[in-house]
Amino acid sequence: MNKFQAMLAGVMLATAATTAQAGGILTNTNQSIDFLRNPARDAAIDLDGVYSNPAGVVFLPEGFHLGFNWQYAHQTRTITSTDDFFALGKKNGGQTTKVYEGVADAPFIPSIQGAWNKGDWSVQFNFSIPSGGGGCEFENGLGSFERKVGEIAASFMSLDLFANTLNGLTGSNITDNLVTGYNMDSYMEGRQYYFGFQLGTAYKINPKVSAYGGLRVLYGTATYKARISNIQVRTANGDLDFGSFLPHVNKQVTELMPVATQVLSQLYQKEAAGMPLNQQEMTLKSTIEGLAASQQSGELNSLAKYSSGVNLLCNQSSVGVAPIVGVDYKLNDQFNFAAKYEFKTQIRMKNESTVFEASEIEAVNKYKDEEKVNEDVPAMVAVGAQWTPIKEVRLNAGGHYYFDKQAEWYGNAQEKLDHNSYEILAGAEWDVTDRLTISVGGQLTRYGLTDEYMNDMSFVVNSYSIGFGGNYKATDHLTLKAGFFQTEYGTYERTVPTKDSFTRTNRVLGVGCQVDL
Repeated sequence: MNKFQAMLAGVMLATAATTAQAGGILTNTNQSIDFLRNPARDAAIDLDGVYSNPAGVVFLPEGFHLGFNWQYAHQTRTITSTDDFFALGKKNGGQTTKVYEGVADAPFIPSIQGAWNKGDWSVQFNFSIPSGGGGCEFENGLGSFERKVGEIAASFMSLDLFANTLNGLTGSNITDNLVTGYNMDSYMEGRQYYFGFQLGTAYKINPKVSAYGGLRVLYGTATYKARISNIQVRTANGDLDFGSFLPHVNKQVTELMPVATQVLSQLYQKEAAGMPLNQQEMTLKSTIEGLAASQQSGELNSLAKYSSGVNLLCNQSSVGVAPIVGVDYKLNDQFNFAAKYEFKTQIRMKNESTVFEASEIEAVNKYKDEEKVNEDVPAMVAVGAQWTPIKEVRLNAGGHYYFDKQAEWYGNAQEKLDHNSYEILAGAEWDVTDRLTISVGGQLTRYGLTDEYMNDMSFVVNSYSIGFGGNYKATDHLTLKAGFFQTEYGTYERTVPTKDSFTRTNRVLGVGCQVDL
């Protein structure tokens, strides 16, 4: 009877809502409109390099440079789940496969880059959302919600079957509740933002080589909500509210125990006499022992507190700090190379939650009040190259590698990955005129996904992305920017422990401007 408590664990877990549009599992790399129109920015020398190539920013002209970026991202997340329990659901028409779709909107993803260049020095500032950045809403919950409710209905049906078995063996007249299935409404929503404040300095060692050192402070805030309501037990005599049905189960168990105890005593006597039990007798023994343990622990009575459904709320917040270093090397007027390393950001999200007591279910404890949850943003290394075959054209290439397995996540989830994540990027820019630049680029993203790691609460899928857009120099001091970025996801098929398929969609539109003084 602790399966309803297991449903509570499913509710609590179903609240992760990371909406990283590009990058690693917990890292957003789309921090500018320049990235949207050409994501291979790791060796580009421009103001957006404050994030992507900070060492290269020192090669911009002397003066003050300031950039404003606004992005709107829309995602869907689709999970197709298969489970025999679903056939018991009133709304499922006897089907064992069900589709759950969540919508994740990030209507306002801002970022600001600023740099002041003087002589061989560049002082830089960046404000962005390097992780999280939106919310996800599943209006009909998730398969992990419904599986648990289905398990409870199935356990009631098993109780009926067990009662009928004892009636047949002993001639007793134990109540049959005639359970045939379940009905429910469910909902989940999560919102997560990590605000990043980065400050650093680049120094031009000589006309070809520069170095950068900086620090990023991350402030993380998240709110998770989950609800299961209108829980009903379907019977041959009609649907009953879960709370109204529980007394019937109590009555059935009360009638069962004396008869079951008598049968169990006979089975023990048979074993004591050295007579082996057949398969039916072994099943009876195991079932009765489990029922007795459930009754003694009060698990059935504990379900009463959930008779009106489940409403849960958890707020999280934390602060983390990480150094960032980078180098840039201008081989000549045609070739530029750059590299950047971001150290791991240690994050311990502190909970303010409606869950106050520790649970035997570890998943619930992640959201227990006052708990500190490991949510490190992994270290990453980025390398890039830019080739300028002619003055008006720049070709870019880059690579990102995320040290996921060296981070610390709740429940050591990082250890369930097969390998660290990586990305390969390429793009091109063309100065059509002195004022107009157009660009296009793409990236390939690969994660070390495994069946053990994947779940319907928060997931990523291997993908490739394409972006395009342009800059228009409205005046000598003002440049307008626009870009569009779309990600095409694959489908991950999980077979263990449950059968599910996962996929997503993602589109990002952005506009911005840059002021050079």
